[in-house]
Amino acid sequence: MNRNDVDKFEKTQAQLESLHAEVGALSKKSQNDALNKFKLKFVNQALADANNLLGDKYKPFADFMNFDESDIPTNSDVTMILGQYLNCMEKMRADNIVVSKEYDGNKYVYEWYWLIDKKKSDIETKPPVKLGK
Repeated sequence: MNRNDVDKFEKTQAQLESLHAEVGALSKKSQNDALNKFKLKFVNQALADANNLLGDKYKPFADFMNFDESDIPTNSDVTMILGQYLNCMEKMRADNIVVSKEYDGNKYVYEWYWLIDKKKSDIETKPPVKLGK
C-alpha cells in the first residue's frame, strides 16, 4: 500500500461503516423491504471503491461486484453484504499495519501504524479488531 491507498481505504471503510449502520437500522425495522434506489446508488459506489482496494485477494465474493439496480435488494441483503465487505476491509487493514511498543517508565505503550511500501509509516491507526488472530 502507498499513502494514497491508505487515504482511499480510510474513506471507503468509513463510508461502508456508515452505510452498514444506516441500512442495518432499516433492516431491524423491515428486513424484507427493498432498499430505495437513492440509497442503493451510494451503496454501489462504496462497493465499487472497496472492490478496487480489496482486489481479488481480499474481496469477499469473487462473483459479486455490486447490486443490480433493476432487481432491488432487501435491507437485510444489503446489510449482510456490507458486513462481509467490512470484515474483509479489516483483514486487509490488519495485514498492512504494524505495532510499535515502547516502555514509558511504568508500562508498555502500544501504537499502531500503517505500512507504506512494507515499511512503518507515520500514519497512526487503531489496533486490529481481532488482535492476535
